[in-house]
Amino acid sequence: MYASGKYNSRGPALIPRMKIKHRIYYITLFSVVLLGLVATGMFQFWPHSIESTADWTLDKRSIHDAPLIRLPVSSPIPERGDLSCRMHTCFDVYRCGYNPKNRIKVYIYPLQRFADELGVPISSTGLSREYNDLLSAISDSDFYTDDVTRACLFIPSIDVLNQNSLRIRETAQALAMLPRWDKGMNHLLFNMLPGGPPDYNTALDVPRDRALLAGGGFSTWTYRQGYDISIPVYSPLSADVELPERQPGPRRYFILSSQTAIHREYRAELERLKEENGEALLLLDKCSNLSQGAASARKRCYKGQVYDYPQILQESSFCVVLRGARLGQATLSDVLQAGCVPVILADSYILPFSEVLDWKRASVVIPEEKLSEMYTILKSIPHRQVEEMQRQARWFWDAYFSSMKAVGLTTLQIINDRIYPYAARTYEQWNNPPVVKWSSVNSPLFLPLIPPRAPGFTAVVLTYDRVESLFRVITEISKVPSLAKLLVVWNNQNKSPPEESLWPKVSVPLKVVRTKENKLSNRFFPYDEIETEAVLAIDDDIIMLTSDELQFGYEVWREFPDRLVGYPGRLHLWDHEMGKWKYESEWTNEVSMVLTGAAFYHKYFNYLYTYKMPGDIKNWVDTHMNCEDIAMNFLVANITGKAPIKVTPRKKFKCPECTAIDGLSLDQTHMVERSECINKFASVFGTMPLKVVEHRADPVLYKDDFPEKLKSFPNIGSL
Repeated sequence: MYASGKYNSRGPALIPRMKIKHRIYYITLFSVVLLGLVATGMFQFWPHSIESTADWTLDKRSIHDAPLIRLPVSSPIPERGDLSCRMHTCFDVYRCGYNPKNRIKVYIYPLQRFADELGVPISSTGLSREYNDLLSAISDSDFYTDDVTRACLFIPSIDVLNQNSLRIRETAQALAMLPRWDKGMNHLLFNMLPGGPPDYNTALDVPRDRALLAGGGFSTWTYRQGYDISIPVYSPLSADVELPERQPGPRRYFILSSQTAIHREYRAELERLKEENGEALLLLDKCSNLSQGAASARKRCYKGQVYDYPQILQESSFCVVLRGARLGQATLSDVLQAGCVPVILADSYILPFSEVLDWKRASVVIPEEKLSEMYTILKSIPHRQVEEMQRQARWFWDAYFSSMKAVGLTTLQIINDRIYPYAARTYEQWNNPPVVKWSSVNSPLFLPLIPPRAPGFTAVVLTYDRVESLFRVITEISKVPSLAKLLVVWNNQNKSPPEESLWPKVSVPLKVVRTKENKLSNRFFPYDEIETEAVLAIDDDIIMLTSDELQFGYEVWREFPDRLVGYPGRLHLWDHEMGKWKYESEWTNEVSMVLTGAAFYHKYFNYLYTYKMPGDIKNWVDTHMNCEDIAMNFLVANITGKAPIKVTPRKKFKCPECTAIDGLSLDQTHMVERSECINKFASVFGTMPLKVVEHRADPVLYKDDFPEKLKSFPNIGSL
């Protein structure tokens, strides 16, 4: 009892002391750890070296304030460019690392002036205005980083755009002195005027080890495919002369030549073409009666008549771009700005950004030996195609040629796409004007194995003047559970659609789009209002389809989003007696087409139909007011290599209120025209893409002896 009492008498005094000591110990330990973490974080994000503090900022862009670096005579010289370099051999992609934004980081070396031991600069011009604009644009972009440790790509502030102004050996020594040169790994050089007299090499002569080269005059002999980037030769007129965009169409001259330093043999051949074709060809030259200077550079002459340059380029459909001493010519940029289709005669020339740009859509490339045939070749191009090329040429200039910023950022984007191929721009994004919103649509050929991003479908109803029938169609479609939106394409320019109060009341958004011309192709235009991936194209007289049939068709499409899913099927047959294709709508065991009077498809095909349909098929459809459904079947089959899917047993669309005047398909010449369409389209495609199948899709319990109320789709119509 005594011991216990003694313990109890001391216990209450000891326990609080121990708690206080432990509390102080833990607080001290926590403080030490916290200070350690803070110190580590500051060290991690504090500039590690003098390089990262000397970032490319506005106050450091003056070359006059840059430090002077003298190059010892014994400074190392890089090796000449390795022609075997590829991205996987001469570029360290691991330096780029994982980036959640899928964007490379670019570091620009701080400005420095380099001179030899005697103080003679390595360049006679220093930092050009063009290169300053280029570096400024990059430093203002999302690619730029001022932290050298995070950089994936390094750009020297040494201006090598124009080789004529460089001392080759000393420039190479200056490159080798860059702190992170490492034999040029992950370094990018910009050069627009390579080579020099007398041979004018097509790549920069400065030894550069493994550095990437963005060059403005590559030939197939010097271009390292997949490594170097071919860039345009920038035209100073892009900044000095503003040419308003001109609408595509016929011009005053058919062919125009405006270059002043053409080889005498080419000049003689052009003069012969001029004699043969008269006023269709305008052959300009330097003005001999004007004093030399900036003003004379903007003038061209023909037999004493003076023309303003580059404005005169807008007066011709085609403009000749011949090789000069160098393959790359600034004339190409001027021609594109004018919306004139360039006719390029420069054998082995790697066209600017040809890695991503489809130059067949904006230019005509003719071998130099066929210069004498140029007029005949150009005359064979359809007028509509010439207009598309004029439009594309101007857009190429706007997007990729118009400024040093455009040139620089396009180059970096190409490199970015190589390093992050899964996030690379698509062909459409590179080659289609922004009005074509390819980024808003997924290709059904590469869809993820998950339901569409926007559930449900958009019903696109093409109508002209059948208002009563149209309202009945809207009422019936609105009963389909998966309907997300109704879009009415009003194709009548002579009559306004009914007032809003007269339209059926439906539970989904209803939008009316008025077209500028009465064209069947309007039903397949990629309207912004189409937000779902699934589209139901339906005519204004298809009132016989039940909501079960439409819902089932949509469910089938969800399983096969790359197919056309429709109701009545049709077939193409080869007529051995006539030796051509024949359209067939009779009872058969086979199907190769479905009518788009009511069919589901992915909205991606609207973009392809509108912007990528081969040849003049769209014009044929709109001129003949027929066969738009056959054209869509051809397009989808050619892209996917698959047949359409017919659903339910329906063979025909029966419209009790349609007369021979209303119903296009009731015309006696209809079948003949449909056969003509198939042969026309097969000729344009160069093959017969349609595939024949012998099956259709029906609900599982469609024919089973089973209570109707237990079936998922009990109301499936008859033949």
